[in-house]
Parts: sequence; structure tokens; C-alpha cells
Amino acid sequence: MDYFGDDLLTIPRKGDLLISEPYLPDPNFERTVIFLCEHDENGSLGFVLNKKSKAVVNDLMDELDSFNADIFVGGPVQRNTLHFLHKGNTVLDADVKVVEGIHWGMDFEGLMEKINTGQVSEQDIKFFVGYSGWSPGQLLEELKEKTWIVCKCANQDLVFDTDPEDLWSVVLKNMGGKFKVMANYPRDPRLN
Repeated sequence: MDYFGDDLLTIPRKGDLLISEPYLPDPNFERTVIFLCEHDENGSLGFVLNKKSKAVVNDLMDELDSFNADIFVGGPVQRNTLHFLHKGNTVLDADVKVVEGIHWGMDFEGLMEKINTGQVSEQDIKFFVGYSGWSPGQLLEELKEKTWIVCKCANQDLVFDTDPEDLWSVVLKNMGGKFKVMANYPRDPRLN
């Protein structure tokens, strides 16, 4: 951990959650929770867990005609790409284990085979168009500016099972203390 002034800055690691501060002015990240899949000297990459798109996966992949998993907007970068996270009980080639029980999938062919043979359910997976990315040092600068709150609490329940509409406030409430109070801040501070 590093110190910046009087505040302790929590350095994120892959597998952490980034929670946007309550009044973040960027509409791409308003009240978002990001699951961080990479964070190293080359930069950072993650997926917004609570910004549902209007599409479902079979809208984009004809091979999955009866698989109606939601698609989330993973972030503003490369929105023409499709990504997925899945529970660790489904092993696919070329997966990246992010934390225990949560994998970043890279094998779409293997995934389609497991879906079509009933080995993967809609509750085991989360799809994303685009991603959230930071160049080297950029995320740390944003943390210094208090844009993000780091939570070292990611687990399968939060990533896959918590209602996306409630995720931002659920994570903050679970963190306790001042964060529990933050969870109840109105979207518009003038309504306070």
C-alpha cells in the first residue's frame, strides 16, 4: 500500500472490485461496479458488472438460439468485442483464473459446446460487449483523485448472482462504515 497525503490508497489487484464514487460525472461509469481481470505494469482491464444492455447473447450468436443470457456493457473500450466471465466449476481451454471460482473465458468454441450439451447454464456465465481499460498508471491516478473505491471482496455471489440494479449499493453496504452510508446517497446531490 502507498500513502498519498493523509489517506491510505488501496492498490488494486486482479480480482478486486472497483466501485465508482457516488457522484462520478462520467456517464460510462455512473454507479458502476467493475470486476478487475488484469492490473499490472502494462495497465488494467475489467468489466462493468451492473450495466445491462438491451441484447441477449443469442441476438449476437446464432449458434446459441435458446440461450438467453443477458449481455452487459463491459465498458467504453472496443464495444464491438464480446467477452465472458464464468464460474470456476466450468473448465474451458485458454481460461484465465482471476480469483478462486471466477474465470475470464477465452474459448468461445469450447463454451458453445458446453452450452449446447447443457454443461453451462445462464447462471454460470456473464457476457460483456466492450471492456473498461486503463493505460499504465492511469488507474492509480484515478484512485488518487478518489474516482474509485477498491473492494477486495469479489466472489461468485456478487459477480453472478446479485441483482445488477442493486450491486453498487450491496457492495458498499457490505463494506460497512462510511461506505454503508454512501450506499444510500441519492443520484442527484441536490435531493439530499
